[in-house]
Amino acid sequence: MTKRKDEAEIGRDYWVRNVHRPSLLAFPAKADHNNGAAIVIFPGGGHRLLVWTNEGTKVATALNRMGVSAFVLKYRLAREPGSPYSIEGDAADDARRAIRWVRAHAADYGIAPDRIGVMGFSAGGELVSLVADNPEPAGRPTTDTIDTVSARPDFQVLVFPGPLGIPAKAIEHAPPAFITAGSLDKCCATPSVALYEQLRKAGIPAELHMYAESDHAFNLDESNRISILHWPDRLNDWLADGGWLEPRRPPSPPHH
Repeated sequence: MTKRKDEAEIGRDYWVRNVHRPSLLAFPAKADHNNGAAIVIFPGGGHRLLVWTNEGTKVATALNRMGVSAFVLKYRLAREPGSPYSIEGDAADDARRAIRWVRAHAADYGIAPDRIGVMGFSAGGELVSLVADNPEPAGRPTTDTIDTVSARPDFQVLVFPGPLGIPAKAIEHAPPAFITAGSLDKCCATPSVALYEQLRKAGIPAELHMYAESDHAFNLDESNRISILHWPDRLNDWLADGGWLEPRRPPSPPHH
């Protein structure tokens, strides 16, 4: 495994694979538009590759327009041929480390450390559920001070999430959720509804949008259905209703 860390990533067109050194690509919100919220994005790709543009960088720039800073994660791929990694172990560890890193460096980006969410598409949605709705495995080694920072996201966005991590095992500690999928999605319609029901019954604020006559991987704008074209607007509404888009005012200086 150590030797593989020196292998180059492979990228074509819209995807990246052969990831052995997890990394984050930062898309800070413009200073005059920054509201202090951040979202770490986990692209999908079946844990075989990463849909880097349509489920990563394009999403980040769309979030920037909302005043949200975004960070796109390259995580290790457990289902790539010959992979030595696991989803629940390595990929989920990469996701938690990304959240910790953003929280530890929040001041550098004008981010409030209690306004850091996660967003995942398909396989990336599985990582969202594993880190947001399930307990962190015990006994993980601590390598530096960042590993001591909380990896719990403050809110979660799941876009046609896969079934791993659902049903959730720590639903009572889950953060507020926005979930969306297509009703025709054989993979991901069922887990989307199931997670929503778990959250609803646990009293966790959750919103679910299931789109008629829609299948998997509609991403930001890949549909001729008006409802699908507007699902990012529904996310914007939800973020606004949750207060995540309101500028965080700095604390007032103490009076002497």
